[in-house]
Amino acid sequence: MQMPKGAIAPALFAPCGSNCLVCYRHCAHKTPCAGCRMDDAEKPAHCRRCAIRSCVVEKGLTHCHACPAFPCKRIQALERSYRKRYAASLVENSRYVQAHGLSAFMQQQKRHYTCAACGGVISLHTRACSQCQGPMDR
Repeated sequence: MQMPKGAIAPALFAPCGSNCLVCYRHCAHKTPCAGCRMDDAEKPAHCRRCAIRSCVVEKGLTHCHACPAFPCKRIQALERSYRKRYAASLVENSRYVQAHGLSAFMQQQKRHYTCAACGGVISLHTRACSQCQGPMDR
């Protein structure tokens, strides 16, 4: 999968604060899903039954950072996992969006997760390029 030439679609900013474009599941599929916020039969089962996404939908929100309870226990648990396993912060992502806007966040993500060697998408989870399989830290 090549990094999009234009802006990353805002719909790929998940309710939890993750960028669906750099999800290993998204990067690995020949027909990637449209993101957590979209109805999509191609979406992995764990995404379709996500409690965080369901919570946001039930509250009539699009993202957790719009909730007065942010960061709630669910987000804090996912945050701990992402910090430990991927050295990434979903809470910081969400706060960046609050402060600078979604467009600025997606531009920052595009710079960070574009493979310098081939222009592919670097997976947040595997830290490898979806195209050339090269590591993120070359």
